[in-house]
Amino acid sequence: MKNHEISSSRRKNRKAHFSAPSHIRRRLLSAHLSKDLRSKHPRVRSLPIRKDDEVTVVRGTHKGLKGKIIQSYRRRWYIHIEKLSKTKANGAPYHVPINPSNCVLTKLKLGRDREDLIKRKSAGSGKGKGEKYTGKDVGMKSVD
Repeated sequence: MKNHEISSSRRKNRKAHFSAPSHIRRRLLSAHLSKDLRSKHPRVRSLPIRKDDEVTVVRGTHKGLKGKIIQSYRRRWYIHIEKLSKTKANGAPYHVPINPSNCVLTKLKLGRDREDLIKRKSAGSGKGKGEKYTGKDVGMKSVD
């Protein structure tokens, strides 16, 4: 059944993405969890990034760099990492912008709201990897 409230038009989806308000951009600026964190928090694959999280860059020219997030710039869709800076021609340093999708979260700054989010995500209704749904899980009645 088609949902008429949601468009599949590329133009409309791009407009909605790039003109999204800040509270929705927070969710869009997410990064995957590292394998250690994924094993620690089952059924949680990614989280919105936050200022004092620690990340590893896994794609691009700065691949392999590790550092702490010092700024999340929602308006421009990127983050600044502590140890990632270059110098301008006049000698002044500047932080290199990185897209959070090119990073992996290695250490989380946990607050009460973040712990609640992880708890909600990990207590989701989905089955684990390799487990199958049965008729009882879905609530099917046996048909005579």
